[in-house]
Amino acid sequence: MELFSNLPLMIALFAILFAQFVKIPIQYAVTRELDWKLFSSTGGMPSSHSAAVTSLTTAVAFEHGVDSTIFAVAAVFAVITMYDATGVRFQAGQQALTINKMRNDFYLFMDETRKWPQKKEEERIAELKTLLGHKPSEVFIGALTGIALAFVFYGILR
Repeated sequence: MELFSNLPLMIALFAILFAQFVKIPIQYAVTRELDWKLFSSTGGMPSSHSAAVTSLTTAVAFEHGVDSTIFAVAAVFAVITMYDATGVRFQAGQQALTINKMRNDFYLFMDETRKWPQKKEEERIAELKTLLGHKPSEVFIGALTGIALAFVFYGILR
């Protein structure tokens, strides 16, 4: 099947899986808590978005050269994706933190003034997702991960 012989695509997909998986031991090293949900979550170290787009861009450079139009498209796509990961998505996560705090404060107020039923807060309403985007360091490490993976694969396979 031709799709599976597309090395830049395969490297980019592998970079996503690799970056998502490596979040688990990194988080464990920091918190001493094993959290397998990180494999399918957004945010965290390293950025799988950055790993994917930089591995794709690096692989395209190997295939077509840095003077090709397709490399230019991949490079701009990578820059926009990484900018979005540190900008819009990170700020959305920060906003979710603030909204969650406001909601928690409101519930505490309601509990004190109206004798809110005795339930744990997580049973009442699910938290908004706060880990949406990335810190610049997470994007940088994700980018290095993607570039390194492309170099490794091209070193092995070519």
